[in-house]
Amino acid sequence: MTFDSIVSFIQQELGTEIVLDQKVDHHPGTIYVSAENLVAVCDLLWRSEATYFDFLSCISGIDHGTDSNYFEVNYQLNSLPHGHQLAISVLLEKPSEGLPTIPTVSYIWKTALWHERETYDLMGINFLGHPDMRRILLPADWKGHPLRKDAINPEYYHGIKVAYDRSEEAAKSWEG
Repeated sequence: MTFDSIVSFIQQELGTEIVLDQKVDHHPGTIYVSAENLVAVCDLLWRSEATYFDFLSCISGIDHGTDSNYFEVNYQLNSLPHGHQLAISVLLEKPSEGLPTIPTVSYIWKTALWHERETYDLMGINFLGHPDMRRILLPADWKGHPLRKDAINPEYYHGIKVAYDRSEEAAKSWEG
């Protein structure tokens, strides 16, 4: 299936308004859907014999900066039997309090169990319905989410120095 035929298939099955936007200037092509429609789209793409996206290879959280009002969650899908790929992106508004929330897809693809926890840990995006939403890379008592643009890295963690020097002098010392 081509990108256009996948988009048409989704729109035929779930409605023309389901795909909010699309980008075809890179590979794989990307469709944008709302958080509310994410599970329906993913479930359709996984269940349908025509598309059968059987492999979720990656979930990435993206912080569009401190001047922006949103995060993006990007899903990289592959169909091993059919040989096609698709990216799905969801834009989430940055809430004034708490964490942005998106539904889990872990019951569709088991690989999401790890990817969603990693995205939660590093970006602070909560996956509603995930069976084990806790940190996976950082210690349980770590404060904040280090890949956010507004993250402040602590100088010390339990008495261990964790801050690093980003100066030009420090970079030159690595060059030898």
